[in-house]
Amino acid sequence: MLENVINNLKNKNMKKAILALAAASVALAMMASCKKQTCNCGTIMSDRVSDYSVVIRNDCSSNEKRFYLEPGDWMSAYVGTEYCITNVTSW
Repeated sequence: MLENVINNLKNKNMKKAILALAAASVALAMMASCKKQTCNCGTIMSDRVSDYSVVIRNDCSSNEKRFYLEPGDWMSAYVGTEYCITNVTSW
């Protein structure tokens, strides 16, 4: 009888420990996802065929900057669409 009570207490404590660990894991994952985002994407505002460039408005800062693309990249960069520049972190 006493042994059953002790086992039940151990099981309850184990469940509480597992639940606490799971909650802590979720909290840690949420905090990790709140790290400063890289701001290298934005909306293409205009393009220019003469030099294969686009002006992009940054999603984070709303700053606009002209980027010069390779012709193949420029062909798939449409005004009004989202585009990311991989060799910068922000502008």
